[in-house]
Amino acid sequence: MSRRVLIPVVLALVAAVAVAGWFWLGREEPRPATFRGEPTSAFYAAIDTRQNDATPLTLQEVFTSATRTLGSMRLAATRSFADCGEVLWGTTAAGCTQALQATYQGGSLAGQFVIFNLSDGQAADALVAALQKDAFVRQEAAFDPAGSRAQARAMGHYVTVSWAGGTASASASASASAQDLVAALVALDGLGRVVQGRIVAVT
Repeated sequence: MSRRVLIPVVLALVAAVAVAGWFWLGREEPRPATFRGEPTSAFYAAIDTRQNDATPLTLQEVFTSATRTLGSMRLAATRSFADCGEVLWGTTAAGCTQALQATYQGGSLAGQFVIFNLSDGQAADALVAALQKDAFVRQEAAFDPAGSRAQARAMGHYVTVSWAGGTASASASASASAQDLVAALVALDGLGRVVQGRIVAVT
């Protein structure tokens, strides 16, 4: 193997080992490099309280067959939590009864999406505000948090968190660009459209 080929391969291997070592051994709770949070709005007034929308979400409702592929990423796993604290670090989610989570991966990208079912819009806004400070969701997808992007939205009594980053296995020549990350984040954020169905159901 020529030196010209060997150097990029070695650099890619070192990066992969470093990130994998952090992910499996260090496990310090990371935050995204770029984050945006949005409070709820009048658009979601019909579901501002869980009293108006009492039926729990299901994994099949949120992660449908149409969302098994998001761009270059494919659905890797889904989980349902009754204890929302299992999904969070640095904060609690008062009145939260469930959190549904999915991880996606593909090529140079990986991401995760979580939707929280809270008591009302006030609790949803409080969670988004906490995520902007010294708390966040736990990382489950295997991506490098450095350079990663995330977005949280309060929508009535729900909060969605989308988070995407470049994978440790991506080669130096195929690493995720900023444009790739934005596209992945938009795709993950689109999973929150399930909330619109809840608005229709109660109006």
